[in-house]
Amino acid sequence: MKPSRILVVDDEAPLVKLLRSCLRTEGYDVIAALNGADALDMMEREVPDLIILDLMMPVMDGVEFLRRMREWSQTPVLVLSGRQNQQNKVECLDMGADDYLAKPFGVDELLARIRAILRRATPSAEGLDRPNFTTGGLRVDFSRRRVVVDGADVALTATEYSLLRQLALECGKVFGHAELLKRVWGPEYGDELEYLHVYMSRLRRKIEADPRHPKYIKTIPGVGYMLQDRL
Repeated sequence: MKPSRILVVDDEAPLVKLLRSCLRTEGYDVIAALNGADALDMMEREVPDLIILDLMMPVMDGVEFLRRMREWSQTPVLVLSGRQNQQNKVECLDMGADDYLAKPFGVDELLARIRAILRRATPSAEGLDRPNFTTGGLRVDFSRRRVVVDGADVALTATEYSLLRQLALECGKVFGHAELLKRVWGPEYGDELEYLHVYMSRLRRKIEADPRHPKYIKTIPGVGYMLQDRL
């Protein structure tokens, strides 16, 4: 089986060297770029399965890189940054990052988050034998990981699709926040409510005609979320 390819985008040579060593020991194929501009060029040639991204870099910083690559690529992104405040984390998630880990970090935690992201990006056998899910103008084709709203295809990131897929597989069920985090992000998660709020907002912007008054995904105050089963 071909190893997952990880693109490390960081201008700190010692950190890149450490990440290369740790990730290769775990069996990953590792490539690196020193700034966002080089990373964009490399993505077209190398097609990584995951990007580990620093924010503070010369030429093109991580925020601008993330904004540009999300215009054409759904490759999962793990932000690795020295910025530890909540606002930076939410901004990166809202721009399309799949996870955010502050420096300094533990290698074991980094590896666990990488495994969790790659699991979400890998098609699961669960639900493949299910018929297409339809409610109102929303249709989810589980076998092809395809989402259609009012006849138009909707491009979702791996995390966005995993979130919608989980809700659709048990349509009508109310998912608590912690349960949905663990189901979608993995057993390593459970307290990162900002992840859920940000990604639910992103998903609604893509599938709802009016995200402020959602028709498909309902918020159950103080509990969690559910996908409407009859529209």
